[in-house]
Amino acid sequence: MNKIFIISILITLLNAANPKPYAVLGDTIYNNVSKIKRLKELSAYKLYDDDINKYLLDVVNAKAIGYQVENNPTKKMSYLTTLRKLSKKNDYYMRSIDTIYKSTLQQNDFKLFSEIINGHFIDTNAHKQEITDYYFLHQKDINSSGIIDKFLEEDAVLKARKEAERKCYKTKKQLQEEKIKRIRANDKANQERIEKELEKQLERKKLKIREEEKKELAN
Repeated sequence: MNKIFIISILITLLNAANPKPYAVLGDTIYNNVSKIKRLKELSAYKLYDDDINKYLLDVVNAKAIGYQVENNPTKKMSYLTTLRKLSKKNDYYMRSIDTIYKSTLQQNDFKLFSEIINGHFIDTNAHKQEITDYYFLHQKDINSSGIIDKFLEEDAVLKARKEAERKCYKTKKQLQEEKIKRIRANDKANQERIEKELEKQLERKKLKIREEEKKELAN
C-alpha cells in the first residue's frame, strides 16, 4: 500500500473521535497509536517497521469497524475479539518501551537513552530523579539538550528560591540578634550612667562629711 496513503489514513485516525463501543478497551489502543507510530523514529525499532505498520493498519481497520458497530450491534462480538488481539499487541509495544529504556541505563546506550527521553516515550516526570542522576553520572557522554536541560533549569529555579528563602530567614534572624544587642547596649549604658551618678552622689556626701569634720575641729 502506498506510504502516503497510509500516512493519510493514520492522520485521519488520530484526529477522529474514538468509537463508543467497548471504549474502556478501545480508548487505550487508539490513544497509544501516536506513540507506537513514533517508535519507528527510534534506532532500536528500525527492524520492526513492517510490524509496526501492520499493527497501525489493523488499528485503522478496527476503528472503522467500531464506527459500524455503533449502528450495527450484530458486529459487537467480532469487534470485541479484534480489540482483545490489538490490546495484547498494544501492551507488548508499551512494555517494550519500558524494557528498552531500562536496558539503555544498564548498557549505557547514551544515544538511545536520549532518543527515548526526548521523544517522551516514557513518563519523564515520573523518572525525573532517575534521569538526572544518570545524567550526572555520565554527563561527559550525554547531551543535556532537551528534557534534561528542562529538568536542570527547574532544579536551578527551585534551588534559587530555596536559597532566597534561606537568606530571607537569615536576615530576619540577624535583625532579631541586632535588636537584642541594641537593647543590651542601652541597658549597659543606662547602668553605667546610674553607677556614675551614684559615684558622684557618694563623692558629694564624702566631701560634705569632711567639711563638717573640719568645722568641728576648728571649734
